[in-house]
Amino acid sequence: MNKQMELKYQIECQHDVAVVRCSGRLVRGKALDDFRRGIEALDHLRVLVLDLSEIEQLDAGGLGALLLLRRWARLNNVPMKLVNPSQFLLRVLEATRLTSLFEISSLEEALCILQTPGGRPHYAVA
Repeated sequence: MNKQMELKYQIECQHDVAVVRCSGRLVRGKALDDFRRGIEALDHLRVLVLDLSEIEQLDAGGLGALLLLRRWARLNNVPMKLVNPSQFLLRVLEATRLTSLFEISSLEEALCILQTPGGRPHYAVA
């Protein structure tokens, strides 16, 4: 497997907002399990934003992980947004009719939710 395509992610937390930038392959395996567990270990969140703009591959395991994260977010009363999914990922979500389950937005729309109540926006996403 090409090391450049492995799932990589970076979690930035600021003012109870977690922005998770993902790249590579969102496919079944240890990296995907670590990704899900890392997000589920976060606490005191107001919003979870998954930046999926650099996801190049997705399989049933990746879809399952997104659904498990959605369930975790709902159980913890944390709104979850999928931001800037690649055209490939968006087509897969549409083909599997999962677009109705996820809140999907552009980066600009997501930046609006990063504004803390009564404060100025905190731009945690580059």
